[in-house]
Amino acid sequence: MKKLFSTFTLLLIAATLTSAGVHKYYVSVFQIEYAAKKKELQITGRIFIDDFEKTLDTKYGKQFYLGTPKELPETTATIKQYLADKMSLKINGKAAVITFLAKEIEDDQLVCYLTVPAPKKIETIEVRNTLLFEMFRTQQNMINAKVGTDRKSLLLTYDTPSGTITF
Repeated sequence: MKKLFSTFTLLLIAATLTSAGVHKYYVSVFQIEYAAKKKELQITGRIFIDDFEKTLDTKYGKQFYLGTPKELPETTATIKQYLADKMSLKINGKAAVITFLAKEIEDDQLVCYLTVPAPKKIETIEVRNTLLFEMFRTQQNMINAKVGTDRKSLLLTYDTPSGTITF
């Protein structure tokens, strides 16, 4: 977790230092961790609020006011549907059902919690994540996965929206 935090912090610093440039850096980070006792993958997604809100506002034609007192009552259901449309997983080649648990706001990020039932032995996780690609073609979705002591990462982009992690 410290390595993920360090990587994310470095990306934020780089983005801040280059913000005076012409292009903004668009990134989200998804941490996938296998909980053996529960036989599930626990997923935490971190997405910048401003980018996510702009995407939702454009896609659905209304303002959602994420993380403010004016947030619309249907916001959580909309986020749940958007994530279901934009993300999919296969574990050991079999499609998995992603369950949205909750969301919260931390500073300038939307944090989403998801879970996926998983078999006792995980050999591969195939991830498709096209989150925010319709709004930002330079969006990058980082996937960090941990199964047991094995840690692997994947970087998904507009041109490469899916990939497989092998354990």
